[in-house]
Amino acid sequence: MFSRYKKQPAAQPVETATAPQAAAPAATAEKKAPTANAVARRPVQKKAAEVAVSDKDRKRKERLGEIKIELHRELLENLNLAALESAGESELRAEISAIASEILETRNIVLNREDRTQLNKELYDEVTGLGPLETLLQDDSVNDILVNGPQQIFIERFGKLELSDVTFKDEKHLMRIIDKIVSAVGRRVDESNPYVDARLADGSRFNAMVPPIAVDGSLVSIRKFKKDKLGIDDLVNFGAFTEEMAAYLQAAVSTRLNIIVSGGTGSGKTTTLNALSSFIDDAERILTIEDTAELQLQQTHVGRMESRPPNVEGKGEVSPRDCLKNALRMRPDRIIVGETRGAEVIDMLQAMNTGHDGSMTTIHANSARDGISRLENMIAMAGIEMPIKAVRSQISSAVNLIVQASRLQDGSRRMTSITEITGMEGDVISMQEIFKFQRVGLTPDNKIIGHFTATGVRSHYSERFRLWGFDLPPSIYEPTTV
Repeated sequence: MFSRYKKQPAAQPVETATAPQAAAPAATAEKKAPTANAVARRPVQKKAAEVAVSDKDRKRKERLGEIKIELHRELLENLNLAALESAGESELRAEISAIASEILETRNIVLNREDRTQLNKELYDEVTGLGPLETLLQDDSVNDILVNGPQQIFIERFGKLELSDVTFKDEKHLMRIIDKIVSAVGRRVDESNPYVDARLADGSRFNAMVPPIAVDGSLVSIRKFKKDKLGIDDLVNFGAFTEEMAAYLQAAVSTRLNIIVSGGTGSGKTTTLNALSSFIDDAERILTIEDTAELQLQQTHVGRMESRPPNVEGKGEVSPRDCLKNALRMRPDRIIVGETRGAEVIDMLQAMNTGHDGSMTTIHANSARDGISRLENMIAMAGIEMPIKAVRSQISSAVNLIVQASRLQDGSRRMTSITEITGMEGDVISMQEIFKFQRVGLTPDNKIIGHFTATGVRSHYSERFRLWGFDLPPSIYEPTTV
């Protein structure tokens, strides 16, 4: 039985499995009484991140972890790995279950049905997937996976970070999974090359940094790739912005304004860029340039490019600027750069100024004004010596609109500002805010109270909108009173 996948090992002496001992619970720190100086301020609640598990669950998890490590080692020795490539999922699961049952019986280890099912699932993930991370990758509610060493894995769910109950056995186990990921894309990570960027099979972004640079164990960050693209209607329903803002953005994209989406890490810049791209006409030729291919454009005529880091020998690098220079020779109607953060800013601004209207990109900045300063700094870092007035003139003529995306303190993501660039006044770039998110307060459970409102300023591009067939009503610019 199962002779196709199982090797025929030589007889080996049987070892008796010993149940691991549960770790003694750590002593809790005594609480100190508040001092007189603390009366006037709000007390800060400091609590270590922890997962509430009972002693019984902890012992069960540790026992299963020890058994899983032993079984996984024996599985690799028993399975015919060459034949596994042609095996189906159900066939492979049955094979792993049968070999595991045989090993458990040989070692006189008895497990109940629930533990056996969990063990078989984890063994399958170890053999074919990414081990403990596989469960989190399959959970659609998890957006980010952050590994701080083998015993601490945080996840972001619904905008909030929480400590998961998933762990690795030890640093060696974690390193084996990291090697499995990076080797699949032809890269490596070790002491001489302690950090790496890669992409998982489903498109998720992967970054790892290993010892000795990572002091307390390897650091892994995974930004999961959304299989279902969020459209404008979805974002409106989620409260990211309003119908009026959506109508304005549709007019801005359709009339080929150059747009920059600004925001911090995890604020939803790429999601916003994806949603804005839905307003692009299907007849246009679009070229996308990204470090990691995340954009999910639905148009027919899309050319996707992905930059490439240098290899081990320091050769073979293809930078975003290289991709952008070639894109300009490929007759694009629009160019969409996933993120502008280096010398490619020069070529991006030139493209916006020379017939590629309607181009879009994202930058890291906390406000529209900061976004302009960031563009100026990137031009300076690129080594281009230009008078500051010439730089600002280039920016003001290239960029028409800055959309600010923010992740607020309660974890919600909002389009907090839509700002137009209207030209130059002396040496200063003139801007006007059209829509904004007005914060009012905070609920007892730390949820943001606020509403979206127009600022009362009529769009600088109203006449352009009208000539292109988007005659927005004047009421769209009237402030909202709550």
